[in-house]
Amino acid sequence: MAPLNFSVLDLCPVPSDLTPGEALNNSIALAQEADALGYHRYWLAEHHNMAMLACSVPELLIARIAAATPRIRVGAGGIMLPNHSALHVAETFRVLEAMTPGRIDLGLGRAPGTDGRTALALRRGAAEGEDDFLAQLSDLVGYFNDALPQGHRFERVAAAPTGVDMPPIWILGTSYFGAQVAAINGFGFAFAHHITPEPAVEAMRIYRSQFKPSQFGDAPRAILSLHVLCADSQDEADELARIGDTALIHVISGRTRARFPTRAEALAYNFSLEEDRHRPTRAGRIKAGTPDILRDYILELAQTTQADEIMITSMIGEHQARVKSYRLLADALEIERFAEA
Repeated sequence: MAPLNFSVLDLCPVPSDLTPGEALNNSIALAQEADALGYHRYWLAEHHNMAMLACSVPELLIARIAAATPRIRVGAGGIMLPNHSALHVAETFRVLEAMTPGRIDLGLGRAPGTDGRTALALRRGAAEGEDDFLAQLSDLVGYFNDALPQGHRFERVAAAPTGVDMPPIWILGTSYFGAQVAAINGFGFAFAHHITPEPAVEAMRIYRSQFKPSQFGDAPRAILSLHVLCADSQDEADELARIGDTALIHVISGRTRARFPTRAEALAYNFSLEEDRHRPTRAGRIKAGTPDILRDYILELAQTTQADEIMITSMIGEHQARVKSYRLLADALEIERFAEA
């Protein structure tokens, strides 16, 4: 295998003992640390109607983090395309690319990143269940190319500012659909193992086997996204995993007003029998451990899926513990650190 790149996915957790502003400042500080540690990309997710996350507008965070870092690529992991017009996305990412040339990524998702009712509010009451992802994707590419098809109702509309390079496009997926869309268009593909681990190997195989070179890429580019939590001892790693389990159980249960739990709140939380069966650690969606354990886990998955890059999310509300998790992983994975001139 070629040398792996390692990257960061941030959902901007807002623990119950911090304000959203403090949590966002922690994400900026983490991005600066990730840059210095040698991580390749820093992506921001898009989620709505969740008090425990401050990532509802990733494009604002992309601009702020790109301005605060000298090297690392910054992007969306991703923009949930059905929530936005294709023109808005094209213009937003042209502006971002113009401000930080060569460092912006556009990851696109098909899901709403929220519950059904909030999705309707975002889409201004569009028909529930309507899926126009492929049409929106086609329009987005047309805007970036300054060439919507002849006869298109927006044929004379241009995405401003013009004369700006297109950022690399990645399709995010948890199933075979995303792999196929990415492959036939020549886009990069990022598989969310931290959401649905089971289809990862087959989805990556489909992407590589069906890939067609295009203006967007001449060879497959595959990212595997993992949720891992690293600590000096297994006991502490298990505590961090309990925080992640508690937070995601709140999401699964529809407790949208709950903040991200602190360590003390997570340790005090009593899972019901039903909740315990659905804990993400039991489903393989979160892996917690010491550096050696996680290094072997990550490298084995990279080899099994033939991923070119591993994107790591460490959902920990405690800023120093989250920074430490990425530091320990960087050392264990022997990431080459960035040295400023």
